[in-house]
Amino acid sequence: MLKYNNKQNKAVALKYNADTDTAPVIIASGYGEVANKIINIAEENGIPVYRDDSAASLMCMLDVGSPIPPELYEVIAAIYCQLLKSSASLRDTTGKNNKKNK
Repeated sequence: MLKYNNKQNKAVALKYNADTDTAPVIIASGYGEVANKIINIAEENGIPVYRDDSAASLMCMLDVGSPIPPELYEVIAAIYCQLLKSSASLRDTTGKNNKKNK
């Protein structure tokens, strides 16, 4: 999930299934209130929201249902790596807190 913070928000939601997808696929995209709804749904469901103005702008130009083009593979890979690092850090922190509370 990407969010663009400007006068009018932009948001793009991606999915990727290594078994069936050749590249991440855009499953939602929008501006303004639609962007806010995409972000709210993601946050309510524990889906990480990554903020990147440039990537969101580029991907908002693509059609929903389409895989990202090869030109964006490096950008998306960097975002996924950052999300994985953040998730790992969060798990480590949560795991340490749970052990302390026992």
